[in-house]
Amino acid sequence: MNNSFSLRALRDRIRPWTEGLDAPLLLAVFWLMGLGLFCMYSAGYDHGTRFVDHLRNTLLSLGIMLVMAQVPPQRLIKIAVPLYSLGLMLLLATALFGVTKKGATRWLNVGITQIQPSEILKIAMPLMLAWWFQKREGQLRLPDFAAAFVLLAVPVGLIAKQPDLGTALLVLAAGLYVIFFAGLSWKLILPVMVAGGIGIAALVMSEEQICQPDVTWPVLREYQKHRVCTLLDPSKDPLGKGFHIIQGEIAIGSGGVTGKGFMKGTQTHLEFIPERTTDFIFAAYGEEFGLVGAAALLLGFTALILRGLMIAFEAPTLFGRLMAGAVTLSFFTYVFVNMGMVSGILPVVGVPLPFISYGGTAMVMLGLSLGILLGIAKSKRYKRH
Repeated sequence: MNNSFSLRALRDRIRPWTEGLDAPLLLAVFWLMGLGLFCMYSAGYDHGTRFVDHLRNTLLSLGIMLVMAQVPPQRLIKIAVPLYSLGLMLLLATALFGVTKKGATRWLNVGITQIQPSEILKIAMPLMLAWWFQKREGQLRLPDFAAAFVLLAVPVGLIAKQPDLGTALLVLAAGLYVIFFAGLSWKLILPVMVAGGIGIAALVMSEEQICQPDVTWPVLREYQKHRVCTLLDPSKDPLGKGFHIIQGEIAIGSGGVTGKGFMKGTQTHLEFIPERTTDFIFAAYGEEFGLVGAAALLLGFTALILRGLMIAFEAPTLFGRLMAGAVTLSFFTYVFVNMGMVSGILPVVGVPLPFISYGGTAMVMLGLSLGILLGIAKSKRYKRH
């Protein structure tokens, strides 16, 4: 009797937080969280307290997601400008007074701790641009898109200067997704895509000449040049800069169809895979769970992305559509870039695999993003009723 009463009381407490939430999206999230915990235990059980910490971060992300899901999109609009302004001021403060580690000035000392202001822009940037286009709904012209590009270019430039190319690319992608969903003409998009394709083809074809030590690349720093050249031919420095890519490919390939088994990855546990619980955890996952495990992981990611795009398509306001679309495609970018760099088709830029990689800040931002997506889906349902 007491047990029945306790369960009913618990259910009544939880119901306000879960009522109206999008069930298909939540199922995809829980599926990926479960795989993340399973993988982290297997890859990190002999790596200190990584599993316990990852469990804590996952629960924290889940809590933040449920809280953010209660925030209606119209309230998010009100914090767009203040959050963007705060992020920009913190980036400027980092450039002037930031803490330098390993040659990069990415952190700001705020007394009790150090923060990385660029993380704020992963949410603030799409919020700001969605607010911008919402204010101009029905009367968008080319100058409005030009102003949006300026709003995007300033923080991206500050982040790239730290230097933090990985985060700069993620913030850039989030902003570009908003601009794309706002209705930027394909006449402007296609020439850029064609030019990019030609540039990549030229880079691959002239690899021998442009990767010489005495050749300097414009815009990119020397270490960024090395990352691209290592991607093109990692065998030139197999024990140095090419080690990450080569070991990742070996681990994934050795997993075969069904993998070597839970906690049985030799490349993983003999320390051949660098960063096996963070950036390169997909290599450890592929080795232990093989093609079947990778398919299960991709199924969860695909379900989440498709559901997110459906939420964007059905959102009742322009702001909701832009935010849902940007959040969903940003999630796709994380997955594509991480798996791409581990598999040797993209340069190593330090992007985590959502739900799977260890990391506190990344999990918090993931919870915020998914909470916004759930809030937009919830507002759509309430709008219908």
